[in-house]
Amino acid sequence: MSDSNIPDPNTSGAPVPPRPPLPDSGAAGPSAAGPQASGAPHAGGGWFSHGSQASGQHAPGTSFSGQPTAPQSDAHAPRAAEAKVGSGKIVAVLVAAAIVGAVSGLGGAAIGNDMFAANSSTSVSRGSTTVTVNDPDNVNQTTGIAAKTLPSVVTISATSSDGGGTGSGVILSSDGYIVTNTHVVTLDGASSDAALRVTTSDGRVYDAKIVGTDPIYDLAVIKLTGASGLTPITFADSSKLNVGDTTVAVGAPLGLSNTVTTGIVSALNRSIQIASSAVPDSGEQQQDQGQNGESPFQFDFGQGQERGSGSSGTISIAVIQTDAAINPGNSGGALVDDTGDLIGINVAIATAGGGSSSSSEAGSIGVGFSIPSNIVKRVTDEIIADGSASHGLLGAMVGNAADAENSTVAGALISDVTSGGAAAQAGLKAGDVVTEFNGVPVRDATDLTAQVRALAAGAKASLVYVRDGKTQSADVTLGELTE
Repeated sequence: MSDSNIPDPNTSGAPVPPRPPLPDSGAAGPSAAGPQASGAPHAGGGWFSHGSQASGQHAPGTSFSGQPTAPQSDAHAPRAAEAKVGSGKIVAVLVAAAIVGAVSGLGGAAIGNDMFAANSSTSVSRGSTTVTVNDPDNVNQTTGIAAKTLPSVVTISATSSDGGGTGSGVILSSDGYIVTNTHVVTLDGASSDAALRVTTSDGRVYDAKIVGTDPIYDLAVIKLTGASGLTPITFADSSKLNVGDTTVAVGAPLGLSNTVTTGIVSALNRSIQIASSAVPDSGEQQQDQGQNGESPFQFDFGQGQERGSGSSGTISIAVIQTDAAINPGNSGGALVDDTGDLIGINVAIATAGGGSSSSSEAGSIGVGFSIPSNIVKRVTDEIIADGSASHGLLGAMVGNAADAENSTVAGALISDVTSGGAAAQAGLKAGDVVTEFNGVPVRDATDLTAQVRALAAGAKASLVYVRDGKTQSADVTLGELTE
């Protein structure tokens, strides 16, 4: 649904002149120039936030540090860290079994009367699909985007003996392949065989089985039993996004299916680190950076309940930042552009507050995160073909250069390289500071790890680094992260 095809209701159906094409941001997709990475040092801790979790044992979130840290492995299995933002206010990053967009009206052309001429009732389509149109003469662009996107978004219920929760998913194929988050279908690692029930936007209910999970990027693919005739989402190229572009998020916050919200792309080249009980232990450790041995962050489960302890590690992922209103239950849902094409899978939110969680602190504060569609496409294609997805490995221990004594540049400081690994073969040495990866800025260890993990094993990449005050470049062929 391009602007050139959207008639203006105030001109009796005359088409609005097409707007000029948006300039290419220059950022390369994961298959070419890698994923988005952080353009600024990232601060915040994290935890998964599961739809309407009922019970079960889960672990507290693990924050990450703006304070001096011991070197990290690029495999990134830290146990804890601490985070400061600005004057020291703690911001927690929640992996949401829910995410959706903040309400910041969509400008642009309006959807014309003819779009709803065939159906002037209060619902565009049958059953439970709830694109409600009470005044078909005055619909807007968001209504049209919702009408296109809702049939491709589902609500997922996961239950096990340990508890249950809800999340969202996006249809990949007409016969029932669905992408969602690993933490949705595994109840954040608590169950490997949760019973899954999926409800489509028009009210059809299916059983589903897990095809494969990818805890490294918190993505999963499930398959509906006996499904046909579903409406797959259309993928957009997330490398062509600009800051300020329109976003519309669709999902089931708190189990409220067919929820639509709007916002903009707040930032690109961002990366976040999130505590996850589903992530496998890679065997590589790093020093805890918690406050007095305790993480200031907790998992949140939809209604503000706190659960469990002992998160097995963290993951670092490249994300799109949006002011879409993100709330528990939207994880795995769609973030789409102004044509209704997929630009990301919603995965996390930031919340104000520290170690204690309450229902008032667990909702959206206008800082949400979505896994870019280019990364989603690569990972889901591999899962459907092979049952799992591969991830790159640099073979280096890294920390935050800005935290090092006498540091003059921000970046990922290499403290050690693995003999025969990708970094060593590319000529990198301890003391080098990586400042750019595949054309996107690297400001800390999280940025570099997120970018490396976004690529498949064996992928080729270019990086820029500083050694003894001089800027140099190198090409690297990534190894494979193994569990």
